Amino acid sequence: MDGQAVAAARIAFERGDYLESLTLLSPLLGTATDAAPLVLLGDALEKLGLPAEAAQALEQAAPHAGRDAGTLLGRATALYVEAGDDDRAQLIGIKLLDSRPDDAGLAYSLAQSFRRTGDTALVDLVKPALANSDEADHLKLAGEILGDSERNPLALMVFRKLAALFPDDPYTQFKFMSVARDFCDFEAIEKLERASAGQLAGGDLSAFEGETAYSNLLRCGDERLNRLATNNPGLTSIPTPASSRQRRMRQHPWGERIRIGYLSSDFWSEHATMRLLQNVLEAHDDKRFDVTLYCYTPQHHAAADGDRSRWGRIVSLHGKTDAQAADIIRQHDIDILVDLKGHTGGSRSNILNQMVAPIQVAFLGFPGSAVNIDCDYVIGDRIVLPNSSRRNYHEKFCLLPESYQPNDPVHRALPPATGRQALGLPSDRFIFAAFNAARKISLAVIDRWADILRRSERSVLWVMIDGDLSRSNFLSAFGKRGVGADRIIFASPTGYDAHIARLQAADIGLDTFPYNGHTTTSDKLWAGLPVVSMQGSNFASRVSESLMTALGLPNLVATTPDAFVELAVNLSQSPDEVRRLKQQISRNRFLAPLFDAERFCRHLESGYEMMVERAKAKLPPDHLEVPCLPVRTVPFSKEA
Repeated sequence: MDGQAVAAARIAFERGDYLESLTLLSPLLGTATDAAPLVLLGDALEKLGLPAEAAQALEQAAPHAGRDAGTLLGRATALYVEAGDDDRAQLIGIKLLDSRPDDAGLAYSLAQSFRRTGDTALVDLVKPALANSDEADHLKLAGEILGDSERNPLALMVFRKLAALFPDDPYTQFKFMSVARDFCDFEAIEKLERASAGQLAGGDLSAFEGETAYSNLLRCGDERLNRLATNNPGLTSIPTPASSRQRRMRQHPWGERIRIGYLSSDFWSEHATMRLLQNVLEAHDDKRFDVTLYCYTPQHHAAADGDRSRWGRIVSLHGKTDAQAADIIRQHDIDILVDLKGHTGGSRSNILNQMVAPIQVAFLGFPGSAVNIDCDYVIGDRIVLPNSSRRNYHEKFCLLPESYQPNDPVHRALPPATGRQALGLPSDRFIFAAFNAARKISLAVIDRWADILRRSERSVLWVMIDGDLSRSNFLSAFGKRGVGADRIIFASPTGYDAHIARLQAADIGLDTFPYNGHTTTSDKLWAGLPVVSMQGSNFASRVSESLMTALGLPNLVATTPDAFVELAVNLSQSPDEVRRLKQQISRNRFLAPLFDAERFCRHLESGYEMMVERAKAKLPPDHLEVPCLPVRTVPFSKEA
């Protein structure tokens, strides 16, 4: 093609007549060896909404473009992605990535393509380039990719950048706060919480809509405010009082046995929920109760357990929509559907919003009111759910007479103690153990733990923090509070049996607040380790008090943060009292209610029967208090 025609095509392009430009240039496609007119052809095709053809023109131009070849191939990759031609996009883009590993634009295109074709391993190749970009679109995509792998240090970088780019977006700010907790970035947490407190002081409550219910509990002990954290995207339908009444008043065929359905993704023995619950499921009286487990447990976990039928009939919900799952449950005429997840990861609580069962119950998974989930009751006890909490719950309380938390004494490991030398622990120091998840370590906790270490000079803190960045941030926070790195010993993840064995090497456990240890606290107590905790102001912050009261150790629950410090310091200077507490736990382990799964099951069944009695009488849900069985006078296990 002569230069005059190309010049005319360029003039047509510049005046916006892309069709005329295409008409003049189209003979070049597949034949030309000059880059400039081919690039112009590609531009015209792109303007006309023909991305695949534009990509073809740019790909043809690249071999003749010298130093600009990579740029043109990058554009071609993006256009093939836009056109949906993932094979061609990846063929070009992966080759190009070798020479341009830091090209964020190329990474953005490839990431889109890899996600569409399900090539998650290939997505890992482009995460660093996306994370290092400062472009909002690149960072948003990186955030989506890293949203399910928040312990990747790149996540902290990405969400920090996004928070800076979108300072007025509460969803972005609270996501950054959530990730910062996982990496013990207490400086960031302090700034974010100060900003949130400023909004609250000014009467602006709207920001809470950007926070998930679970994340809010990690920092806020106010039940009124907990209800405002409604960023729970899994809920696609919101129940109303009218729809709840309609569900309860539907005709229902009650049977001789009460049909219980448990709904969860955690039906595998190594999950914390089943370490608590599985012996209770086994203890259900099958003459009075028909138990079905509605399971969406990841299949690789479920397969590792083999036969799970000892827990109840298993009905898989894999591959079913929420509406389809609800239909399945309705077809089984379930009397009580028990949601074991609430607002926690992997939840499918939206199933309960499909008008499934005449009685719907929240239990165990989420320590608070499951806002926007259609539950009639929440199972608790008088400590975690006092009367003063009723105004902050839409659910009615079903209060068990001892602790709300079940505990399995049959399948739970109780190995001999591992010695300090084998664990690399000092033999001449008082060891405080804190094995709660890093995200539960609040600013108030850091302050109090540092106070304890400063006042008990011969002590060390043995803490479960994993990853170099998290550990560095943790040590920095303590250094700023006058506690040196030599006072901190990090524990790494290990198997459950080894964890219970190593806990016994510590002297005292330290709790977190406002979100206590839950399974973590019961694991420490099971291992014989006393735990110092503090009275709380919402469900999540009252759990340890409930557990220790059920084991006969209410004296280890302080009333204020200062009293928490005082109690821990006094114990560090009282070895005889620590020995006495450990002996008391050993005596009570198989006698007190906390680990008595059979007794717990009988109380739970009584609660279910009380719910059914009201429903059969066409009475609305109301607060229930389950009567207590006679106190045991002999151990419930031969292990005692």
